[in-house]
Amino acid sequence: MKRGLIVTKEKDGILFETGPNAVLLSDVLVQNGSFSNLAEFPVLQMLYRQGMILPNHPNNTGVKPMLIGIPDQVHAQIQYIYRGNYGLVSEEEIMETGIPAEAAKEMMRLKLKFAFGRISPAEELLETRLLDSKPVEIRNGVMIRREHLNVFQFKYKGETVTVDLNLSPNESYGAPYPLGFHLIRREYFAVIHSGEGDGWNPNRPCMSSILMFQGKIYLIDAGPNVLYSLMALGIGVNEIDGIFHTHAHDDHMAGFTTLMRSDHRIKYFATPLVRASVTKKLSALMSISERNLFDYFEVHDLEFDLWNDIDGLEVKPIFSPHPVETSVMVFRALWENGYRSYAHFADIVSLSVLKKMVTENHDEIGVSPEYYQQVRDTYLARADIKKLDVGGGLIHGDARDFRNDSSDVIFLSHTSQDLTDEQKEIGSGAPFGMVDVLIPTAQNYLHTYAVEFLRSYFPSAPKHHIRTLLNNELVTFNPESILLKDGALNEEIFLVLTGNVERIQTEVGIHCILSAGALLGEIPALDRVPLSGTYRAANFVQALRLPLYLYEEFVQRNKLYDEVKQLQYNREFLQTTWLFGEVVSYPSQNRLAQAVQFRHYEKGEVFPREILPGIFMVKSGKLERHSSEGVVDTLTGGHFFGEECVLFKMSSLYEIRVTEPTDIYQIPGHLLLGIPVVRWKLFETFQKRMEMDVKARFSSPPPDHPSGGPTPRSTPRPSSK
Repeated sequence: MKRGLIVTKEKDGILFETGPNAVLLSDVLVQNGSFSNLAEFPVLQMLYRQGMILPNHPNNTGVKPMLIGIPDQVHAQIQYIYRGNYGLVSEEEIMETGIPAEAAKEMMRLKLKFAFGRISPAEELLETRLLDSKPVEIRNGVMIRREHLNVFQFKYKGETVTVDLNLSPNESYGAPYPLGFHLIRREYFAVIHSGEGDGWNPNRPCMSSILMFQGKIYLIDAGPNVLYSLMALGIGVNEIDGIFHTHAHDDHMAGFTTLMRSDHRIKYFATPLVRASVTKKLSALMSISERNLFDYFEVHDLEFDLWNDIDGLEVKPIFSPHPVETSVMVFRALWENGYRSYAHFADIVSLSVLKKMVTENHDEIGVSPEYYQQVRDTYLARADIKKLDVGGGLIHGDARDFRNDSSDVIFLSHTSQDLTDEQKEIGSGAPFGMVDVLIPTAQNYLHTYAVEFLRSYFPSAPKHHIRTLLNNELVTFNPESILLKDGALNEEIFLVLTGNVERIQTEVGIHCILSAGALLGEIPALDRVPLSGTYRAANFVQALRLPLYLYEEFVQRNKLYDEVKQLQYNREFLQTTWLFGEVVSYPSQNRLAQAVQFRHYEKGEVFPREILPGIFMVKSGKLERHSSEGVVDTLTGGHFFGEECVLFKMSSLYEIRVTEPTDIYQIPGHLLLGIPVVRWKLFETFQKRMEMDVKARFSSPPPDHPSGGPTPRSTPRPSSK
């Protein structure tokens, strides 16, 4: 859309969009931490905005949207689109979440009304083309052949074009809109407006909000490009305490991989009904067991229609009419003269559409008159601030329903169009990064963060020594500014409290992101040696400045130097690797650095195919991974093996042979499973290696066949080494 390749046209008096009618899927679901295959919204664009499924539409010619790819990915996408369209598909599935039988029946009546009376298999809506090593006809003589992992050749009438879907090292899927940078003050109770679009808007992030409560950060939904939004707001993933989740459509959950890339299990707040819908969709997409999906999160179930207390922040989820299981949410916190409240209503339905669903016959699909009145009362209940879905159509809200709403402030959201004059008379807009303070703070939460970090680093240090460090200047760095420069002798150390810092060391290929809690320049300063690498603010960064003399006295008086030095030595190596260098906080890196065990292996030694006790990270040397088909790839410095043993408690799929003297760090698996970002990278690597193994079985590898995992210079991808 942003590139102008999708435009509006008119035929037979009907306006509709142009666009593609096929999706070529990546061989691997995840690249560089993000989902590669999210076909739900592209397929919806084809079916509805292009009109391919609409009755009597001039573009409904019998041609269906097409998915092209290897069988595993095509079948996963079909199930994921099916669940994205319907959510839970039977009264039994609904009742399994604790919903009483009578209520489950009413929910199913509503769902079937949205679905025009029938839950249709996704296969009825889609065509597929399954790829292996042979050419396959797409349609009308256009041929496609999968050359090797994620590389495809199209051919038509003697012309060919090659498409490479592999991401380069440090490359990510870009957002279509610029957001700039914002410096956000941590408040007692406030709302950051982080998105007002609907998934079709190329200029704005999808509808979402961020709550600040007592210095903690909570997301409401996680749509596409959520990491980009957080970066613009100066919020690191490790600063997020939890997410409140409304429903399973991609414009509200496509950013889940970002949350899985934290160094702690982010709290997941949703009703069991919504969680079940999300679980079935994500497990289909990721092809993993439903019971393993939420290993990445700390699950907290919410009860419908009750005030659930989350460490003083109260939230009431209310069932919302929508094609998939959905909760609108009202948040409140106690203050002088009573509660202050924020209502987040995504996604809702217009009252006029809902009224057409009303029927007195409980055996017909639709809703009862009593339910219609209940929904109307919920929508119009007063709040201090209320954000509304006004996307219109058959499944979204209408601003006109809220013309007489008594809420103090109403924001109109979830739309791809500019607000009309009529809408502007009803509610306000919310530019990205705008903050509404419900309860102001009378304290500086940055000091609270600093206390927590320093106590976690130095648990044996007396409190008065910690207070000496705390009594230093809080400094703010602008985005893209240099904090510490390569080769310099630094006379100060910085403890990062908010934001993200890039560490760049070009000559050895290091580029990693350090998050809140990082100590910058610690060991070079203590050793009086030049810095190796430049530290640069990726967004607004707030830090505690520690003068070298003061920090040096602190370390010496508490006899911490040897411990700090050894931890730094191990941590330094971890930071140079792809697996541990990004986002993993210093406290987590310290736990890993304390637990690593050094091992040396001579040429000719073999790791048997058994359950390995953890991850084996190559520090130096060379090994080969062997399958039943022979050598799969070569492992050198920074690579690792054993991910299948850690993730699935299964025997190693490969035999590892040492081809030259090799030094290895062994890291216990149970520590890694508690760090979601590491667990996610192990899963990503496992998936890529599985696809590489499949590829090796039907053709010889390309000259730049991957080395089985990332070196300190790169991110693992099938076409780089």
